[in-house]
Amino acid sequence: MFELKRMSPAGVDAALKKAERYRLLNEPAEAESICRDVLDVDAGHQAALVMLLLALTDQFRAHDGGAQVGAARALLPRLSSAYAQAYYAGIICERWGKRLLERALPGSGPMVYDWLREAMEDYEQAEGLRPAGDDTAILRWNSCARLIMKHGHLRPPAAEALKATPLE
Repeated sequence: MFELKRMSPAGVDAALKKAERYRLLNEPAEAESICRDVLDVDAGHQAALVMLLLALTDQFRAHDGGAQVGAARALLPRLSSAYAQAYYAGIICERWGKRLLERALPGSGPMVYDWLREAMEDYEQAEGLRPAGDDTAILRWNSCARLIMKHGHLRPPAAEALKATPLE
């Protein structure tokens, strides 16, 4: 219907600042659009890829989210470092798990648990690859662990099944 206009390469830095501002203003769709414009100019721009991934995960609460999970995960191989790939894989899982927790659907505890545990595994992988002095993956792992410990209904699927099955 419309042919999108292409931004100039000289405008990339200013555009990314605007995208970050839109994320902070809780307008992730605007940030997503800007990041896509930047990536049309420079497909490998790492900051734009990360910002796009985060903007997509910011939208988990506004939408069903399944499409955003897939779109965010599709960006991971485009990140240039193994650390970033592992860390942001954890971010995707953690944010989706929190989204499911907020929905509070009956019986969703094991599913939320699985997403948070997957995030923790990604953070553990990132921890082993992290730059010296960067403890971000450790802090995220601890955050997931505290969330699981705070909510007693977040248990592994097997534990949930054992609890629901009467003993003979």
